[in-house]
Amino acid sequence: MAAKAIPGKVRCGFPSGIATRPTVLLHAVILAAAFVAAPAFAQTNDPNLTQKQVDCLDRTTAAGAGCDKNGGNKNGGTPGTGTATGGAVLLPALIVDLFPNPPAGAASQTPAPSDGTSSPNGLANTPPPAPAPSGPVTVPLGLNLAEPPRAITGEFVPDEVLVTVDGDAGVVQQIANSFGLQVRSQRQSRLLGTTLVRFGITDGRPVGVVLAQLAADGRTQRREPNHIYTLQQAAGIVNYAFDRITLDAKQASGENVRVAVIDTGIDDTNPALKGVIAEQYDAMPNVPIEKRDHGTSVDGLIAGVGALEGMAPGARIYHARAFEGGKSTMDVILSALDWAASQDVRIINMSFVGPKNDLLGTACRNARALGMVLVAAAGNNGPKAPYGYPAAFDGVIAVTATDAKDGLMAQANRGAYVFISAPGVEMVAPSGAGSDVVTGTSFAAAIVSGAIANLIHAAPDRSADDIEKALAATAKDLGPKGRDNDFGYGLLDIKAAGAARE
Repeated sequence: MAAKAIPGKVRCGFPSGIATRPTVLLHAVILAAAFVAAPAFAQTNDPNLTQKQVDCLDRTTAAGAGCDKNGGNKNGGTPGTGTATGGAVLLPALIVDLFPNPPAGAASQTPAPSDGTSSPNGLANTPPPAPAPSGPVTVPLGLNLAEPPRAITGEFVPDEVLVTVDGDAGVVQQIANSFGLQVRSQRQSRLLGTTLVRFGITDGRPVGVVLAQLAADGRTQRREPNHIYTLQQAAGIVNYAFDRITLDAKQASGENVRVAVIDTGIDDTNPALKGVIAEQYDAMPNVPIEKRDHGTSVDGLIAGVGALEGMAPGARIYHARAFEGGKSTMDVILSALDWAASQDVRIINMSFVGPKNDLLGTACRNARALGMVLVAAAGNNGPKAPYGYPAAFDGVIAVTATDAKDGLMAQANRGAYVFISAPGVEMVAPSGAGSDVVTGTSFAAAIVSGAIANLIHAAPDRSADDIEKALAATAKDLGPKGRDNDFGYGLLDIKAAGAARE
């Protein structure tokens, strides 16, 4: 993966017993230099930088006009002379949070712990009352949590790394002791086929340095930042999707097709989800559920019933809650994916976007090898945004959003990874409050997942490869002739895809 530059001096902080071994030290330093080589999106652990100075170091923000050639602030001061806000590590937001903006002056809040304690600002952590789920909710087992998952802004959690380890709990603890790390969680991952450990960095070392140090230990297999991912909902009439994708609403059915959705919590008392949710799983049980709209809308567009009928009525939704406040982390998402894989689902809907992560890529590749169709939002971060993952991984169907006239959503990501287009602009969908008009590649992905459920219902033996090829071959070409970076192969034509069989 492309790593981020860490400006300024870096103290490696090697644990006792490591620095005395010259070859290991040299190896770690070289790897640390490799990790921090790419300057495209700078990150810093210097607590003295102002946000303006971080923006100047980044140069991908609007701060450019106010920066000198060295990345400093023209209006005075050099990097490292500012004052940090709230004592937080300042990281540029690679992915824009596309939920409605808070009122001017409102501070963002980290989801509160669920142990009944007060938050740092003195306010009691009492989330608004929410309807109880109508069915059983599974929580993760065997996580050995020393610290619960946290939703944090930025590109990755600044004091954690994810590592796959060849060994048992004893080996995990030995690694933690050797490198001065805290074991925050560990579990056996079904899709990764090994032990996944979330190590905490308690002494302020940068993530890149710790990853380089761990690379010198042969008991570690893969080492990644704990990247942050965001749901892809843009700010927002009748559901026109049936007509645009040539799906007859009267004949639409995904009966008994199992579809996993990884998203926010849901309001499963919404009439549109009556009898739709087969099972629920909470991948972040220590974080109170405050938002249910996004997940409710995605589930409803896939398999809703009644007045807000989805693309595949009768489909069975296996819903994994892995987001709060529009954010999640890699370890939480991997937990949700493992659970989905254990439910024998045929389709996994992933309406979120984040940076490239090798662990996520491996999980997606293995899920596809198990015969699952993976559908993901291409992203709502604009034409110049970096590729969005998991959509950009091979074997994942990347979906962009179009409007009622087949025009591309202005905020949509562009790139060679975009696979297909589907309605996703100003769609009426169920929400936590009843219904709402929603826009985003999240919802276009839900339309595609529901449409594919129709294909599997009609032909249960149809493979993921056959479905992907049929979608590409039968899409209605939009934009430049052939596959392009805006529309992919073109607009989904589910009637034609249903007729196309190898």
